[in-house]
Amino acid sequence: MKKIYIYPSILSADFANLGKEVKLLKEAGASGLHVDIMDGHFVKNISLGVPVVESLQGCGLVLDVHLMLTNPLNFIEIFAKAGANSLTFHVECFDNLEECILRAKSFGCKVGLAIKPFTSVDAVEPFLTKPKFASLVDLIVVMTVEPGFAGQVFKESMLLKVEQIRNLSSSVHIAVDGGVNFKNAGRVVAAGADWLVAGSTIFNSSSYAVALQKLKFGSSSVDE
Repeated sequence: MKKIYIYPSILSADFANLGKEVKLLKEAGASGLHVDIMDGHFVKNISLGVPVVESLQGCGLVLDVHLMLTNPLNFIEIFAKAGANSLTFHVECFDNLEECILRAKSFGCKVGLAIKPFTSVDAVEPFLTKPKFASLVDLIVVMTVEPGFAGQVFKESMLLKVEQIRNLSSSVHIAVDGGVNFKNAGRVVAAGADWLVAGSTIFNSSSYAVALQKLKFGSSSVDE
């Protein structure tokens, strides 16, 4: 049974008590933390920045930093040095993706590529099938909501993309980001995902540990 990774999105956390929130998530068994970085241009919102990532450095959890930026290349070094373990940027960004991938790798970060709901799987296919990229891309992120705001409704039709990506690669991690909850987690994993990003579902729960287990139970999986 494959391992399922749960990454709480701290965009939904209580920032007045972020240190406590992170401690609770670690104790609850979170795989890491998902940190959304928005520039107000690529998406119509401004969220977190370098100081938040730096404050999380040393928390004992993997920092998965999602760069929802028009020009991520300008920020890869600064976020890597701030403590990011994994950097994800969008195929829809303006920068050269190969250059972004190589730059992130040069700082020892894992690399993710994200696609918006209206972007075809064709946009990531070369990075999964061409030998020079296949060993460099660790994660494909399928956005099941329009990026920019927490609490949106899950787009069920996006599960077809997950299936298509899994058919292209049996080894790449596939994350689903947006609207993941206890009711749809099973379908997300059945489609081929192994990495669930969840915000409101976890942070609105009275027990983070129970929420994480319910997401894993919903996916009919347990940690290895």
